[in-house]
Amino acid sequence: MTKNKNLHGLQFSRRAALAAVAVSAAALFAFAVPTPSFAEDKLIKVGIMAGEEEDIWRVVTSEAAKKGLKIETVVFNDYTQPNEALEQGEIDANAFQHQPYLDNQIQQHGYHIVRTGYTGVWPIALYSKKYKSVADIPEGAVIGVPNDPSNEGRALRVLQSEGLIKLKDGTGILATVADVSDNPKKIEIKELDAGIVGRSIDDLDAGVVNTDWALKSGLSPAERIAQEPVADNPYRNFIAVKAENKDADWVKTLVSSYQNDTVKAEFDKVYKGTGLSAY
Repeated sequence: MTKNKNLHGLQFSRRAALAAVAVSAAALFAFAVPTPSFAEDKLIKVGIMAGEEEDIWRVVTSEAAKKGLKIETVVFNDYTQPNEALEQGEIDANAFQHQPYLDNQIQQHGYHIVRTGYTGVWPIALYSKKYKSVADIPEGAVIGVPNDPSNEGRALRVLQSEGLIKLKDGTGILATVADVSDNPKKIEIKELDAGIVGRSIDDLDAGVVNTDWALKSGLSPAERIAQEPVADNPYRNFIAVKAENKDADWVKTLVSSYQNDTVKAEFDKVYKGTGLSAY
């Protein structure tokens, strides 16, 4: 009888030991392999602009996949579309704009969109194929500027900083041609679509062109005769999401999938120094 009791006790001890080992192993595994706080392999749609950004976001998509976040990029060709698509829930995020542009869009349309992580900055510049310096620009010259609200004001500030025009006191960043108070060289300021200014440079004396469009238009740094300052630039681009999602874990993962050395290397390769990482 004693022998059976000892055998039963031994079997119980072995079962208890095995159970303890199993529990310990499970606990160790759970501790060693953190589970994402969003659903594994979550899919989100991100709106971007056609062109170089497609190359950048292929790398971002790869980085996100390592963290369990699947990205489907939705490509746009018109700046007015990505915010509307985000507001309507057709996409989950977009990455194409700076704060002055978003502020203007919110004022016009009442969007519930907020900035998350910064991406890059493309200093806007004055280009010319006819003149080597601002001082060479003659009286009556025709200078093209982008006609959308945020970029027109930005372009006019470049012209003001070079002494070509003066804006009314107190004029904000959304200045228009109507805000020009002094034009000593009687320059004709021609308002054009942002994507057209660079392509029209042969027909202009000079043009203020967004850097991404300058690249698309084949303009070279040698044809850049003036540029806005980079320090404290309010025109840094960023990833934007609906306000209700700003603290979501997938948003943090999306931002970290962009803000890293692997993506920066691709960014530098694609933009060849015309754009700068802004984080």
